[in-house]
Formats: sequence, structure tokens, C-alpha cells
Amino acid sequence: MDALSVLLQNVHLFETKYYRLNGAGNWSYSMSRKDTILFYLVMSGGFCIDVGNVLREARAGDMIMIPNAHKHVSYALNHHGDVAEPLDELLTNCQDRTLEIDGNGDPNSSLILIECKYDKEMISPLLSVLPPILPELNDAADGRFEVIDVEIKLLTLESERERMGKTAVINHWASIMMIECLRVYIESLPEATENWLKAMKDPFLTKALAAMHEAPSQSWTIHKLAEVAGMSRSSFAQRFKDTVGMPPLTYLIDYRLRLAARYLRLQQNSISRISDMVGYASDSTFSQAFKRVYGVSPKAYRKQYQQQKIA
Repeated sequence: MDALSVLLQNVHLFETKYYRLNGAGNWSYSMSRKDTILFYLVMSGGFCIDVGNVLREARAGDMIMIPNAHKHVSYALNHHGDVAEPLDELLTNCQDRTLEIDGNGDPNSSLILIECKYDKEMISPLLSVLPPILPELNDAADGRFEVIDVEIKLLTLESERERMGKTAVINHWASIMMIECLRVYIESLPEATENWLKAMKDPFLTKALAAMHEAPSQSWTIHKLAEVAGMSRSSFAQRFKDTVGMPPLTYLIDYRLRLAARYLRLQQNSISRISDMVGYASDSTFSQAFKRVYGVSPKAYRKQYQQQKIA
């Protein structure tokens, strides 16, 4: 399995919600969302979006992914959206998933908004190095979006009909769109970039990354990982650190503990079993390593999460 597939196998989108937004006149709105990935599909007309002072225009047939933003502003084309009304409460109270945004004028745009929750611990390192808006303009210019074009058509059809399993289908297609945006972005990364995702396209490092993610419980050493990568020990260690920004075993420990945190939240295995699943020889060693990163023991972390869900 390739490195990106392995990296994403524990990344899941859930609690998908979708809305039809119809704009008229000089409409504009702001929207705040935490720990949420957003997708916009432009059904007709067009709109502008401002995410962290990164501006983008989108027109009929376009798709935009916002991977990691707390707040953004959307507005009609040729309108600056200076007075953008918050949309959050209106969406919360929207019963039929359709919202009319009236800016005193003729209808000029229709959008589908999809929002998905995600497991923050597993995906945050990935989201932290992505641009505010995907796909980037230079990516869209080279004709690599045939897959996304098909997905947009399927999502459009699904959103327009009321059928059983509709939310599940939209959730799956949103996941596929996310993966397509990610791989096109990674493929387009220039060689002279400090983005650690460059390791995904490195013919040597990608083998070691896939091995660590596929078998995190294995007793990996620099020597074993270098063998997987097909490099000498010293060359591998230096290349990994230069590209990813940390030594291979530091990366492995970070991944193991993030995976352990996910298992603790899922509440499907004992702490002793989780310790074994992520490669620790004893529960005490696992507990000490976990506490250094998360500030609490695995048992306390699990209890805190349970209390948060009840609250």
C-alpha cells in the first residue's frame, strides 16, 4: 500500500451535513467552524470566498475544499462582502437544508455546502501543512481533475434527490474528494519546499513511511527502516530529518501516541491491549510516554473523553 493510503486509513470524516445555499443580489455571509472540513460545490452562477485573506473566485462546476480554517467569508461576485452576516445560527436552525441568502436583487448563485467532522488527533498534522483553499489555482490548470469532475456530478445528483442512505453517500464522496485534492496537491509540490508531505512522493522515504503506518507495533530501528527504504542508515536518517523535519523514530513515536489516543477514544480495547497495538513492551512504558505528550495517563485521558461526551 502506498504511503498516502496508509496515512489516511485512520482518517475518517463523519457527521456530514449538507446545505443548498441560494444567493440573490449582493449577498454575503461569514461562517465559523472548528475541527471541520468544508466543501463548496458551485451549482450555478459563482461566488468569492475569503479564507484567512486568501481570496478565490469559483464558478459553476467548480469545487473548493477548506481543510483547516476557523472562519471564512463568502460573497457574490463583484461584491466585497464588507458587511457579512454570520450564517452559523441560520444553518443550525435550517430544517430543509436549503437557505435563501437575500442581498436585495436577482438570484445569481446556487451552492452546495458540505461540512464534515474529523478525528483531530489523527489528521491535524496533515491539515496543518495544507494551504487555506484546495485545489490551488496552479493545480487546476494542468487538467488533473477528471476524477473530481465526476465526483461533483455524482454529489450534485445525490444532493438533489431524497433517497435512503443519502447522508452516507455524501460522506463517502466527500472523503474521496478530500483524497483527490490531497494527492493532486502533494503531486504538485515543488522539490524546493519545506512541506513534510514532500516525503510522500520521495521514492525512498515513502516506503519507510508506509511501513511505519502499516505496522506501528513492530520494533522498528533506524537500520530496519533504512533497509525498507533501500538506503544506508546514515543517508536515510539525514534524508528523513531534512524532509519531514524530525528524526524517523521521533515521527514513529508521535504517530504511535496519536494512534493510541484514537484507540482510547474509541473505547473498544483495554489500555493493556492498546499498549501492545502501538508497539510498547509494557503498560508502564506506554503510560509514561503517553503522559509526556498528553499531560495525563491513558486511563485519565479515556475518562476525560467519556465525561466530555456525556456533557
